[in-house]
Amino acid sequence: MNDQNKTRKIEESPKSVVGSSARPSAWKRFFSKRWVFPALYMAAAAIIVTVLWLNAGTGDKNKSQDVASSGIENGATAEGDASPDAVPAAANGETLRWPVTNRDQLSVSLPFYDANGSEDQKAAAMVQYENQFTPHTAIDLASKDGKAFDVKAAMSGKVMVAEQTPINGYEVQIKHPNGLTTVYQSLSELKVKTGDEVKQGDLLGAAGQSEMEKSEGVHVHFEVLSNGQSVDPSSLIKAE
Repeated sequence: MNDQNKTRKIEESPKSVVGSSARPSAWKRFFSKRWVFPALYMAAAAIIVTVLWLNAGTGDKNKSQDVASSGIENGATAEGDASPDAVPAAANGETLRWPVTNRDQLSVSLPFYDANGSEDQKAAAMVQYENQFTPHTAIDLASKDGKAFDVKAAMSGKVMVAEQTPINGYEVQIKHPNGLTTVYQSLSELKVKTGDEVKQGDLLGAAGQSEMEKSEGVHVHFEVLSNGQSVDPSSLIKAE
């Protein structure tokens, strides 16, 4: 019996050795395949890219929320358009005024073109010149008796343009703080020059006529720009 047990143990021991050595050789054979390491690399790269993408998405979302909050705080509407109150109409303690002494004695000869107005209102605010119609980006004022009147600076600032133009008559442009610029056209004369620093109410010239708006007779073309965009002057000027 003892000899048989010894023989059985001798026969079984090689099997156990072979079984234990088979596992490492199987892993070796697995990792020896050419596609294994590239596949592992691609899987790891996909995981890293996914993590970075998720983090970037979260960052962009936070940025969008910050921008949206900032826009609302600065007076922007939910649609992204700036409200009229957001346009700076005051600077250095001054508020924008009409460029004339007595606004009540003057009438609007050509209104500002309002894209949201009725069809009749939009038609009434078109400028016709050489068979072309252009939206009017200003308010034209004329005296009720058709006479000339003084044109004054609507706000303190620096004169950037003071010249005679072929179709707009004499023109003055004044730069103000907060991105505002006022434009005065159809003048018959100039009382300022480029580079002058003017105060609110200083005389710029006198109302006259222009080739562009000849049918209006004597008037002043008063335009207000906010960061280069035309704005309805009446929406910025408080009633006195």
